[in-house]
Amino acid sequence: MDTDESLSKKILVVDDNQDNRELVVKVLRKYGYYVIEAADGEEALKKVETERPALILMDISLPKIDGYEVTRRLKRQEHSKDIPIIALTAHAMKGDREKALCSGCEGYISKPINVRELPEQIKQYLKDT
Repeated sequence: MDTDESLSKKILVVDDNQDNRELVVKVLRKYGYYVIEAADGEEALKKVETERPALILMDISLPKIDGYEVTRRLKRQEHSKDIPIIALTAHAMKGDREKALCSGCEGYISKPINVRELPEQIKQYLKDT
């Protein structure tokens, strides 16, 4: 399952729901990605600064600081402004996709996540890293 493209690509998965986070982590590791985790917005900000991921999968509904605000903060900082951020959300309400993109996310994936499609969905955002 490992591909040359996935090896050494570090992905930060930010989700307060442990089951969701573990599922995404398991799928990504199966495809050879190096995965780090954060359970809330504050932890995500710290991990980005210390770990420098190539991609961030960001849940929108987070405790402390929501995913929209975390994304806005990361996009304003020099060390993280160019990291692609993909919104993950169970919110399928009209306008959520636009709100995620306006906050700085490069993409949007609705939950429940399709584990078969996830690796292909994120691959396009890792091409330039």
